Amino acid sequence: MHQSKQGKKEAVQSMFDAIAGKYDFLNHFLSAGIDHSWRKKVAKIVAHEKPASVLDVATGTADLAIAVSRRTKAKITGIDISAGMLQVGNRKLEQKTLQHQISLIQADSERIPFETNSFDVSMVAFGVRNFEDLHEGLSEMHRVTRQGGLIVVLEFSKPRKFPVKQLYLFYFRNILPTLGRLISKDRGAYTYLPDSVGQFPDGRHFLNELERSGFTQVTERRLTFGIASIYTGRKNN
Repeated sequence: MHQSKQGKKEAVQSMFDAIAGKYDFLNHFLSAGIDHSWRKKVAKIVAHEKPASVLDVATGTADLAIAVSRRTKAKITGIDISAGMLQVGNRKLEQKTLQHQISLIQADSERIPFETNSFDVSMVAFGVRNFEDLHEGLSEMHRVTRQGGLIVVLEFSKPRKFPVKQLYLFYFRNILPTLGRLISKDRGAYTYLPDSVGQFPDGRHFLNELERSGFTQVTERRLTFGIASIYTGRKNN
């Protein structure tokens, strides 16, 4: 997306508003359901911290928040820039009677409306590559995480080994955008997805970004042949 800073944010917001109603179906369909197991792995890491409070940035329709709620009694706050996605998320919380544990707020990930050291864990799934300014977004997550607290990031990465790399690239560039367009009726959304993954600084590059934002003890765990990664870091300063 070659837009000005303000232009990208508005474009991402309106894109997710437009596809909100079909987002969950497409996520699970286009990943063949593997995304469920990835979120469970994140939830396990979060639960190990025994947190009292968790922030879910770019929560979307609250899938990760819901997965974490199954493993911990922590109060979970989800923020997202898209009102459409939050609407779908709130419906899911009502159906699962989770409103007492999870609350969703429309907010900008680069201007998180909470005080410094507010949360035991800050997490984000498939959202950091949509940050307008990656450093600013991660720095805000660092700010609102308490001393000794954890950041957990689940994001697509780029497989490196033959033949997974070649198959993945073919699927991401050709099949996924076509299927996404047919189902969502949105021409741009599923072209944006492979483009944003291609531009995202994964692996060691992203660990460097976490460190630049103040996190220490950074780690990467690659999942499903390197299609996705879980990154973690500590706030020790």
